This record gives sequence, C-alpha cells and structure tokens, in this order.
Amino acid sequence: MDIWRSTTRRGAALSLITLSGIFAATLPATAAPTGPDVSSWQHTDATVIDWFAVKRSGHDFAMVKATEGLSYVNPYFVPDSLLMRAAGMARGTYHYARPNLPPEPQAALYAVVALGQNGPLDLPPVLDLENTGGLGPAALIDWTRRYLNTVEMLTGRVPIVYTYPNFWRTAMADTDEFAEYPLWIADYRGNPQPEVPGGWSTWTFWQTTDSGTIPGIAGRVDLNVYSGAQGSFAGYANMSGTGSG
Repeated sequence: MDIWRSTTRRGAALSLITLSGIFAATLPATAAPTGPDVSSWQHTDATVIDWFAVKRSGHDFAMVKATEGLSYVNPYFVPDSLLMRAAGMARGTYHYARPNLPPEPQAALYAVVALGQNGPLDLPPVLDLENTGGLGPAALIDWTRRYLNTVEMLTGRVPIVYTYPNFWRTAMADTDEFAEYPLWIADYRGNPQPEVPGGWSTWTFWQTTDSGTIPGIAGRVDLNVYSGAQGSFAGYANMSGTGSG
C-alpha cells in the first residue's frame, strides 16, 4: 500500500472509466460493496476525510492503516475510526509488515491500537505484506505464520492477508500454506478478475486501483471491492443491530 504506491503500482493504475466497465461486466446485478483504503497519505496538510460524504457516495467500508513495524501508529487512525463509525461505514484496519523486525510484538502493537475487532461494523484484522525485510522465502513464510497466529489469538478473528501477485510468487515462493486465510489482492491490470496466487481458490477483497477519486477524500485513493467470498457483507462486518444493511 505504501511502498508499492511509489513504484510498481503507480504505472498500473486503472482509470475510473475502465473500472466502471469491469464492474459492469463482472459483478452481479446487486452492486458489490466497495470502499477505499486510507493512511496518512490521504491527510495531506492535515486534511480531514469527510466520511459522511464517502458514505453518501455509495461506499460501504474503508480499510484504515493502523500501525507499521514496532513503533509507528497512524496519527489519523483514531479520528478516522471514530468518524467512519459515526457515518455508518464498516471499518477494516491493517498493519504494514516490517519483516526485518520480529512478528509477535508487531501483532501486539496492532492489536492494542486497533481498538477491538469484534464490535459492530468491524471487519477482521489485515496483514499488509508487501515488503520482505531482507528475508528469503522460507524465513518470510515463517514470519508470516507467526504474525497471523499471534494476531488471531489476540483479536479472536481470522485475519485477512493483503498482497499482490508478483510479490507472493517471488518473495513467498508462491506458497499455498496460507490459502485458508481470506485474500485481499491488489491487481491493477484491468482484467475481468484479479490474478490469485498461492493456492487461493478465490479472493475476498480486490484492490482495483490506487488512483480513484471519492467525494470527501482529497486527492487520489485506492479503491476496493468485496467479492462475497466470506458470505454476506453485513455478516462479515458485524452489521447486525447497527441499522446498516
């Protein structure tokens, strides 16, 4: 999300016109839930995101960067989380992995900062894995296993893995060890469906572009769609009893 933003991802961004054509061709008649993912990049000059405008524009969820490594906490994480909930949007939260540092304390930092993952409008925790930290595939696979086990123990929910196809094929040796975890895949090439590596049978979230525009968010932003692979979005996001559908 952050490293790829400035390198490979920028060149592969889709236009919104292309995106609308893809969605029309591949999604069911009932619109699939969509939403952005954000970090401090979307708060240039301390700009506040208008989450009510994001919701009014038709988006159902957002993924928000919570932590990175052993010490970084997104300074906008708490206000974004509170305003998203007030607007009635489901909240996903992610940790940007730094595999050069041990996984267990990173999982603990994330779990403390994330303000719970089991309440109304909460999606499961996300591991953003797009950096090797200098580890080879065997060591990175071990790191990933330890992080996922720890964060699941601490949050009580099965985490989502975010990655992109080339990274998984090379840095993770295309392992299928994690295929039971929900997959959030980044693929901007304009295909009807994203490439799914690592033995996954399907994707749960698809990051379709990093150059979308949404009312209420200044500048360009990543856009995502939910596939329904984990059942109804309302159920997956703990929406029962919130008045949201």
